[in-house]
Amino acid sequence: MQNGTASECHVALPMTQVREFLEASPENVTVRGFLHIASDSGGDGLVLAHGAGSNCSSPLLVALASAFNASGLAVLRCDLPFRQSRPSGPPPRGSGERDQAGLRAAVACMRRLTSGRVFLGGHSYGGRQSSMLAASDPGLVEGLLLLSYPLHPPKRREEMRTAHFPSLRTPVLFVHGTSDGFGTIAEMEEALKLIPTRKELIPIAAAGHELLTKRNREELPGLCVERFRSFTAT
Repeated sequence: MQNGTASECHVALPMTQVREFLEASPENVTVRGFLHIASDSGGDGLVLAHGAGSNCSSPLLVALASAFNASGLAVLRCDLPFRQSRPSGPPPRGSGERDQAGLRAAVACMRRLTSGRVFLGGHSYGGRQSSMLAASDPGLVEGLLLLSYPLHPPKRREEMRTAHFPSLRTPVLFVHGTSDGFGTIAEMEEALKLIPTRKELIPIAAAGHELLTKRNREELPGLCVERFRSFTAT
């Protein structure tokens, strides 16, 4: 998929700015989700993945996809393979490799849909898998957007999920709530020192792991777009 393997992209809703999306790849990895279409096919694209307890229709992903799309990006928010296999519940043990294969397939499809740069990211588990994939394949995407990175399980700070950070060569922007139980801002700042490429951390005041709250839902999507587009412009 990564090297432009031919496959069919199926679009299944009326001609609107958001379309249901389904692709069956030769590698037997299905990309399923919703495509936010950009008016300029030569613009940049963004693939967004959900967290362990949600799907691609989570309020955070919908809000961010809409905001990025309004700024000119094509956005594909996709269900990871584990979610395609089970409608609810967390990813089973050992699903990371296949979920990363799903992200790779989604990136490959976005490459065919737009001629600009392609970025990858997601919320919590989706962001973690995106960063692990990018660490193993530095040239896959031009930038990462990691929302509420799950630095460690709540109250288990000894189980840091940073083993791949020294291998990251893709510029990465973190957006993290100041009340996130999966990692404090201080812990995130310390962890980012392990990443040997350009990185930035955006703290979101009074936000927990869900990141999007009743108080910030109006301004958070726009802030993420503004800071990410500024970050990737340099």
